[in-house]
Amino acid sequence: MSIKKVLLIIAVLLAAAFVLAACAGPAGSIGPAGPAGPVGPTGPAGAAGANPSAADLTCTQCHNNTNLITSKAEAWATSLHGSGTAFLSEGPTAGCAGCHSGSGFLADLAAGLTPDKSVADPNPTQQDCRTCHTIHTTYTNADFALTTTGSVTMYATTTTYDGGEGNLCANCHQARRVIPAAAADGTIAVTIRFGPHHGPQSDMLLGVGGAGAVTGTPSPHYSTVPNTCVTCHMGDNKNHTFAPDVATCVTCHAGATSFDMNGAITALDGKIATLKAALTTAGLLDKTGAIVAGNFPEAQANALWNYLLVGVEDKSHGVHNMPYANALLDASLAVFGK
Repeated sequence: MSIKKVLLIIAVLLAAAFVLAACAGPAGSIGPAGPAGPVGPTGPAGAAGANPSAADLTCTQCHNNTNLITSKAEAWATSLHGSGTAFLSEGPTAGCAGCHSGSGFLADLAAGLTPDKSVADPNPTQQDCRTCHTIHTTYTNADFALTTTGSVTMYATTTTYDGGEGNLCANCHQARRVIPAAAADGTIAVTIRFGPHHGPQSDMLLGVGGAGAVTGTPSPHYSTVPNTCVTCHMGDNKNHTFAPDVATCVTCHAGATSFDMNGAITALDGKIATLKAALTTAGLLDKTGAIVAGNFPEAQANALWNYLLVGVEDKSHGVHNMPYANALLDASLAVFGK
């Protein structure tokens, strides 16, 4: 074939290509991606980073501070909150878990329930650090705020306790019950669970909760002591045994060397012993000091209630509110001519 014919064929093919290109439609969409290829080999390890400094580990602010955690935990372990076992038996019980279980208390607090309305806690805990403190919120030593410091409406006496940080304690340390009204025959039914519930300290501080015609007033330990319970039972060093120290008392009671100031405790304990003997003779207590169930005259039942409030459950030997404690005991002793 001659060169002229070859060139002519090439020219014709190029012209045809231009014509076809001019007639082509728009490009179509991109099709789906194909399957991924196999993973390549692992690259070499990078250089080790620098260890963080202690300043970067905020948890060390608390957990490297023996006085902040360890010493307080050891002290707490000797307290009834730390050593008591009632949470095991009472924590799973509705109406009891709110005070006898630390986790039950927090659940009630979140739900706005008073402890008498608490639901059962199937996994009860002691009243521990988490019960009273909002820990692990910032993970620094700025934690440990109290879980509540709001004023407390006493659900038996309907009075209000507003004692600063001591409000936390008053949520549970209240009587829970008032004495029932007398029946038509002038008697009151006494059962083996008669009397204020354990821990009526906030009632005593307010001067309420007793039986009979005695009218009380708030104790100076309530009205003049900042943070009430916390001030007296923990002091400046935040003693987590919760045992009061005379060294704290001298802040207000200069020269005090014991809690029995001017023999006030000795005198009150004598009245408690005399009233207990009278109640035993009258048949309201047995020889072991246990309550005898039965229907008793209102005045005698009132005397038993006051004995249980002041002499058994409050446990302060009158210190929480000495004038009110004496008034209740004096009125109760008068019932038996003492």
